[in-house]
Formats: sequence, structure tokens, C-alpha cells
Amino acid sequence: MDFAFSAEQQMLRAAARDYLTDRYPFERVVEVADGELGSDPAAWPQLVGLGWVGLSVPEGHGGAGMSFLDEVVLFEEAGRALLPAPYFATVGLALPALAAAAPAGGGTDTLLAGVLAGERTATLAWAEADGPVALVDVEAVSVTASRTLDGSALTGTKRFVPDLAAVSDVIVVARAEDGVGLWRVDLRAGTEGGADGGAEVGAEVGAAVAAAVGAAVAAAVGAAVGATVVVPRSTMDRTRRLGDLVLTATPATLLVSPGQAKPVLEQVRLRALAALAGEAVGVAERCLEIAAEYTKTRQQFGRVIGTYQGVSHRIADIFVALQLARSLAYWAAWAVSVGAAEAPLACAAAKSAAGEAAVFAAENAIQAMGGIGFTWDHPLHRYYKRALGIDAFEGYGREHRADIAAALLDAPTVESTVLDTATGA
Repeated sequence: MDFAFSAEQQMLRAAARDYLTDRYPFERVVEVADGELGSDPAAWPQLVGLGWVGLSVPEGHGGAGMSFLDEVVLFEEAGRALLPAPYFATVGLALPALAAAAPAGGGTDTLLAGVLAGERTATLAWAEADGPVALVDVEAVSVTASRTLDGSALTGTKRFVPDLAAVSDVIVVARAEDGVGLWRVDLRAGTEGGADGGAEVGAEVGAAVAAAVGAAVAAAVGAAVGATVVVPRSTMDRTRRLGDLVLTATPATLLVSPGQAKPVLEQVRLRALAALAGEAVGVAERCLEIAAEYTKTRQQFGRVIGTYQGVSHRIADIFVALQLARSLAYWAAWAVSVGAAEAPLACAAAKSAAGEAAVFAAENAIQAMGGIGFTWDHPLHRYYKRALGIDAFEGYGREHRADIAAALLDAPTVESTVLDTATGA
């Protein structure tokens, strides 16, 4: 088996790095991150033009038909550059759900076609205050879907929705009479009379109210104005912001039928974990590069500080953690791309190792750089915040390791199966 990247993957990586280095130097990332949205609206058409968006979508649905393994190469480069665009929200979370909802015989629905054409962006809303936190925890979903003359209407509140203020559509996990399904909510359409800008008005009202008296009152305001309310939340990582989505009989389009959402969300979860593991590898690699370059040039007491063991050992430890994380991340990407049975274990291992490696790399890079690493103007704190967000997604490393241990230790062995069969147990 060849574990090296193919020539095509190397070319894809080089092209992605060239584009991101030219288009998003650190100064530009800071400008976008500290702006109103935390995302560059001009990025999406460019990413579509580069072929990044539909890379692993089957050709029959309008994509390029390449593998998810190729796509994780792009996630790694996006993490390395802190790409300020809803790439993970759309490609990592929304597109797998949209592809699952696409007609089996080929073709695309309206939203999938719009995303692939660069006209729409999307995210996934699953978490609730008193309901599900994990993607596959469908039993706890409380946002309701009811039938209307024109389709469906959703009522309830979703929390911590990635890049909510930067996308045009949201795929919402909701409960109907027949079970949990997935619905599309168009944020560009108003909920009263179909006027454009309804969600944007709701966002302004909701944000103002939330800042003053909290999201609960913002929900009431959303009900009063009859619009979908987007309530921005304060987040550490300004390049990947979160928001709350308040739905009050909001018109929605059914994507995945009630009772069929869980297997779709299970696949979305695996792809998201593998994609974020790739991102974390990119974050860790960039932290290593920044710290290594600094320790090769900074002098103290007449010597380059990289010659001191207390500094060089930190850099070496980052390198070791990075190599393990990269190996596991691409194992997970391969397992997901081919539908291997070990994909859940691979994704858990990759997310655990890569998330912690990114945090470890950022923390040790800051320490290796001394006082300058703590300053606001230096890029390391932004990488650190992205690493913390990745590490927290769908549980910290210890939770994923517990899942791995349970799968390995609680699974029946060949010997126990033979013994049970022989004894009739």
C-alpha cells in the first residue's frame, strides 16, 4: 500500500497554498476576522472557481467526483491559513447532508446546485439549549416541524450554529410527527410576504436585544416581528463565528424525510471529524513553522535560542505530535472516503490526536517565542483560538478515546464467540 500523496494531491496542495498565501496573508485575515461578519463574501465564488466546493460531490450531482481524501488536503491548507470563509460549515457540514438528500438517480436539488455554482452557502443547525449537543443525538431534538399548505414550518431555537451570519441557508435538524428529519431554511427570504432581507432584519434586532437582555428576549422579538432571527454569539475564534437561530413558524423545505435523519447525520459527523482533524494538522504545522523560524533567528545571551534544550525540545515535541496527528487524519480521511468499517474509530482517533496536537503546538509555540507570542498583534493567539474550537467540537479528546476504548474492549472476541456457541450461551 502506498501511503504517499499522489502527484495530483501534491499539485492540489501547492495550488491551494499559493492561492491562500496570495489572497489571505495574515494582515488580510485579521482585517476580515475583526470585521462585521468575520468572513469574506468574495471568497466563495473564488473557491468555487478553483474547484474546492464540489470536489467530493459525485459527478451525477454536479460535483467533481473526486475523493474525500483529496478534500481533506484542502481542509488542511484552509486550517494553515485560517481561511475566513464558511468552508467548513458548507463543505464539511452542509454538503454531505445535501448530497444525501439529492435524487438517487442523479441530478441536484435547488440548494445543492446553488452551492456548487457559488450562488449559495449553507451551514447545519443541530444543537439546542436543552436538547442535542452531539450531531447524532436525534432523540433529544425539540425544534418542531409542522405541515403547512406551502410545505413546512419550523419553530424553536438552535444554538451555536457555525458561520450562521455568513451563509445564505441553514439545514435544520427538526422533529415532525413521523420522526426527525432535515429541513432547509432560506435566510435570504423574509418570513412575512417573502420579502428579501427578513433574516438580516432579524439578525440586527436579535443581536441588539441579545446584547442588552439576552437571547430569550431576542426569541420573543423574533416571534413579534415574524422573521427568522439570527443572534450572533461572542466567540473566541473570530474567523469561525457561531450564532443562535430563532425560528417562529419559519417556512422550510424538506430535505431528508422524518425518521431518516440519523444515518445521514452519522455520515456528516464522520466527515466533519475527519475534516477538522485535517484543519488541526494545518494549524499545528503553521504554529511549528512560526516557532521554528523565530528560534532560528532570535538571539539571547549571545546564542540563537534554538540551541537551548529548553526551547528546542518544545519544537521537537510539536513536530512529533504533528506527525502522529497527520497520519491519523489521513487514515480517517481514507476510511471515510472508501466507507471502511473502521471509519468511526479512525475519525475518533484522528479528531482526538489532531485537536490536542493543534492546542499543544499553539501553546508551546507561544512559550517558545516568549513575550511576543502573547501580544495581540502576533498571529499565534488566533491559531490558538482556532485550535481550541476544533478540540472542543463533538467532544474533547478524552471523550473520543473513551469511545475507542469501549469499541475495542467491549467488542466480543473470537474466543468468547466460539465459547458462547459451544456452550449454547
